[in-house]
Amino acid sequence: MSSGAVHKRPSIHDVANHAGVSAATVSKVMHGVSTVKPENVQRVFEAVERLGYRADPLASDLRRAKRRIIGAILPEFESEFFGSMVTHLERLAELRGYTLVAASSGESEEREAEILRRMQDWRVAGVVLAPVRDEHGRGGELMQAHGMTGVMIDRVLSDESFDTVSADSMSASAEVARELIGRGHRHVLVVGLGEQGACVRARLEGFRRTAEALDPKVQIDVILCESDVEPLRASIRDYFSRGERPTAVFSLFLKGTLVALSEFRRRGWHCPDDISLVGFDDAEWMSVTWPTIAAVVQPVDQIAAQAMDMLFRRIDGETGPPTARLERCQLLVRESVGAPSSGPHPGGGAGQ
Repeated sequence: MSSGAVHKRPSIHDVANHAGVSAATVSKVMHGVSTVKPENVQRVFEAVERLGYRADPLASDLRRAKRRIIGAILPEFESEFFGSMVTHLERLAELRGYTLVAASSGESEEREAEILRRMQDWRVAGVVLAPVRDEHGRGGELMQAHGMTGVMIDRVLSDESFDTVSADSMSASAEVARELIGRGHRHVLVVGLGEQGACVRARLEGFRRTAEALDPKVQIDVILCESDVEPLRASIRDYFSRGERPTAVFSLFLKGTLVALSEFRRRGWHCPDDISLVGFDDAEWMSVTWPTIAAVVQPVDQIAAQAMDMLFRRIDGETGPPTARLERCQLLVRESVGAPSSGPHPGGGAGQ
C-alpha cells in the first residue's frame, strides 16, 4: 500500500467553488451554452486550468448515446496550416471536456469515407471535416447519410446540410491582384494543385476577375496539376523553358510557392529584381529566408474557433439552416514583391 497522499480528482463542484459560480453554470460553460456571462466563462476556464479539471467521460457517456469525442479529418498534417488547425481544434475540444481524435485523409476521398465510417462506429459526438474536394464530395454525403453532426472547413463555401467555415480566399486573391497590378505587373503566372477544390476555384477566380477589371489586357497564365507537386514542378520547368517570361508568380498553395522559388534559383533568377513571388499560406521559412516571401496568411485560429462553436451548438441541439462563414485573410507584402524589371530575365540557370 502506498504511503503517498491520494490526490482526489477535481470535480465540477470544485471548479464551481473556485470560480465563484454554480455547478450548473460550469456545466453550461463546458457545453458551450452562449447565455453565460463572459466574465463567468472566463472565471470557469481559469478554474479548469488551475485545478486541472477533466470531465469524467464514463459518467458523461452513461447519460448520452454519444461519447465525448470529437473527430477531425484533414487532408494532411504536414503543412503548417493543417498542423496548426489540429492544435487549435484539440485545445478547444478539451476546454469543453471532449477529446479530439484526428486523422488524415491523405487527399483520398476513399480514405476520407473509411475514416468517417470508423468515427460513426465510435459514436463520436461530432466531426470537423476539411474535405478532400469540396462540400459536395463523398465526405459530406456520408455524414448526411449517417445523420452525423458535423461542420466542414477550409475547402468549402456553403452547404445545404452542414455549417461551413473557411478563409475568404476570393477576397484575399483579389488583394494580391490589386497589389501586383498596382506595381505594374501585366503578365502573371498562377500555379496551383487541382481545380476541383472550392478554395482553389475561389482563389483563381478572385485573382483573375480583379486583375482583368484593373487591366483588361493583363495576361494570366495558369498551371494546375491534379495530383502531386512533382508534376507541377515539371510543368513549371517546361513553361519557362518554352520562353514564357511572366514578371510575377502567384502560388495558390504553400508547396507551390516553394516549387516556384526553387525553379527561380535553379535558373539564377532573384526576387524581386527578376521576378516577383506571392504565395497563399504563410510559413516560418518564408519570413526568415532571403528575400522574405510575400504571403496570404489564413486566420487558422479564427476558423478553428468558429468551427468548434458551430459544432458544439449543433451537439447541444441547436437547429436551423446551416451557416456559412468566411474569415478574412491578411496579405503580408514582403521583399519578394517589387515592380517588374525593365528587360527579360537574365540567364544564369541551367535548363534555359
